[in-house]
Amino acid sequence: MPTEAQIHADIEVLRARISDTQELYREVCAIFFFRYGITPTANKLYQYVRKGSMSAPAEALAKFWEELREKSRVRIEHPDLPDALKSAAGELVAELWTQAKSAAHEGLDIFRTEVHAAMLEAHSARASAETERTAALLERDLAQQAAKAAADRVLQLERDVAAERAGKAAYSTQLENAGRQQAVLEAALAEARRDFATELEKHRQALERSEERCRDAEKRALLEVDRERTSAAKLQKDLAQSRQYHQDAEERHRTELAKLQTELSEARQKWGLAEGMLLELRTRCQQQTDDLILSRTTVAESDARKGLLEHELAACRENVVKLERQLQELQTPVAPKGESNKPRKSRRRAVA
Repeated sequence: MPTEAQIHADIEVLRARISDTQELYREVCAIFFFRYGITPTANKLYQYVRKGSMSAPAEALAKFWEELREKSRVRIEHPDLPDALKSAAGELVAELWTQAKSAAHEGLDIFRTEVHAAMLEAHSARASAETERTAALLERDLAQQAAKAAADRVLQLERDVAAERAGKAAYSTQLENAGRQQAVLEAALAEARRDFATELEKHRQALERSEERCRDAEKRALLEVDRERTSAAKLQKDLAQSRQYHQDAEERHRTELAKLQTELSEARQKWGLAEGMLLELRTRCQQQTDDLILSRTTVAESDARKGLLEHELAACRENVVKLERQLQELQTPVAPKGESNKPRKSRRRAVA
């Protein structure tokens, strides 16, 4: 049985080819009657064509039936034949026309069956092709999403590599600064050591001079005591004066000894301060050395991480190339199945 879509498709083809309304309605009547075996009516014609007024399909239908009756009527015109023979010949030709018409209708039915089967097969092939096309589009979308994800991953890896490079540059700058600062500190330490050695030598010399003065003073005091003791036996009369003089000498000696001891304490205090400064400089130098070692370790770890990131970036780029190739293969048009095995149309003409 014909479908509404087939009828509408045939009418649209006629509408595009025929502009005259009456001729269009007559062709539609012929399609209904001869192609689909449907008896045309005015309402049905207007329902499918919808062109002109309601009188247009009625007029076209009347002309179609008149032409059909005119073509179906058999006339034998011969002056020598009697009327009975003419009538018999007309009936024979009419019978032949009826049989030919029946054969034509049977052939038309067979043709309709073949066309319907071919159309079903074509629809099935089209549905299969649509399914394959949908699957291919889905695979293409998945491939595009995967390619986009891979591109995002590559972009993120490139950002990470840039950040690592920036970090490495910062570490390198920090290492250079630390090296310069260490050189400055080492120079300052060397200068401080030289200053400390100079100051220490000065204090040592001052201490030696103080000790030498103390020893000299002690010797002088001993010599004076010996002289006083020697003169004490001889100078009994001046004992009071000698005692007073001895006490004054001892007082002077004590004062000078206290002064020397004070200088010695100051020298020892300066020595302690110098040792504290030296210890602080050694601590700062050790700290700078530790910071330098830590910076070098950080730079080495950054280089290793950079190598890993570059290896992962190369792998992601290879995946992107593979996905782009798959995407190009999926974007290649898929030929619908059954297109090369189109059913062969056989046209049969009815004997008019």
